[in-house]
Amino acid sequence: MVVGLLTLELFIPEAGSLKSKRYVIRSIKDRLKKFNVSIAEDANNLWQRSTLSIACVTNDTSHLYSTFEKIKNMVIADASIEILRMDIQLL
Repeated sequence: MVVGLLTLELFIPEAGSLKSKRYVIRSIKDRLKKFNVSIAEDANNLWQRSTLSIACVTNDTSHLYSTFEKIKNMVIADASIEILRMDIQLL
């Protein structure tokens, strides 16, 4: 069994308030539900920055990397978000 953790540090340049940031983050989290992963957000009070931690449990390492690659591509495709840092850890 393989447990993977994907950490994404995001920059949301169009967020002018915490409310608009929450809207963007909620939208991402809703789209990530189809991957059957667990998601946690760092509850910082910065308007334009957020950190998402995404965990996936699987039997196959290639499935884990494939899932994380699809998630990364989905986030990159969103024009209102920039990925500042991305880390993958196998636990």
